[in-house]
Amino acid sequence: MAIGLHFMMVEKKIQTINKSVDYSNLNDSHLSIQLSLDGFSFCIIDRDLNEIIALDNYSFKNNSPTPQKHLENVMQLFEKEEFLQKRYNSVNITHVNTLSSLVPKPLFDAKQLKSYIKYSSKVYKNDYIVFDPLKNHDMFNVYIPFVNVNNFFLEKFGAFEYQHFSTVLIENLLNIYKYSERPHMFVNMASKHFEIVAIANNKLLLYNTFKYESKEDFIYYILFTAEQLKFNPEKFDLIFSGLIDKENEIFKIAYKYVRNVSLIEIRSKYSFSPYFTEDIKRNNFTLLNQF
Repeated sequence: MAIGLHFMMVEKKIQTINKSVDYSNLNDSHLSIQLSLDGFSFCIIDRDLNEIIALDNYSFKNNSPTPQKHLENVMQLFEKEEFLQKRYNSVNITHVNTLSSLVPKPLFDAKQLKSYIKYSSKVYKNDYIVFDPLKNHDMFNVYIPFVNVNNFFLEKFGAFEYQHFSTVLIENLLNIYKYSERPHMFVNMASKHFEIVAIANNKLLLYNTFKYESKEDFIYYILFTAEQLKFNPEKFDLIFSGLIDKENEIFKIAYKYVRNVSLIEIRSKYSFSPYFTEDIKRNNFTLLNQF
């Protein structure tokens, strides 16, 4: 496989490390990976320090990735990134894609996985379909992982755990905000899409992913979703995570149409060195909370 032909397809976006840590031996540490068609992020957790000691973000530059090209990008990254060549005590991975569907526990049957996902995603005969239980929330997340990349990870790491990105996002938000008296709409921003998680009366009301090209696209989806949920823009809280700050045009247009707009407050069971800014923590909310 001529991986070198695709060398420029992988680009480092950001690296944050604790410069006081010795990285020569990470055998007792944990590695968390977040994987999408257009990017790859990972962080390292020192179990003894209970601290996140390193975080890297990479982007994949191919415009129309096939499963094979996606795998080649990941393999190329493993060749160039020294942290990914080390041994770890444990590894977990989240898959970021739109091939998922939430199913309430009373309606769930593990023998009918294809039927839950075929109406929202294109499903092929040989697709491998799995599910995550959402702990303490009486629902399951049925999804299609990146199987070829999982097989590659199996060769590299041996045993590892994996789940869908939305499982991590929804579980964390429900655990943090489920007792809030006000309706909440959470928006997790990426460069070309965003996820909405709506919570009210201690329940998940909606999870969905939207593609956007402009701030006008974005605010249309927000206001339309609010209307469908009967959320009054004067009364619900709109909270952002992901690739956004208060100077971003998305944040500014949201503030124009919704009264209560804010950035998510980072609450983590791990400590951070001063090298981790609030922007980095917010941009990597799901990666830092998946383990």
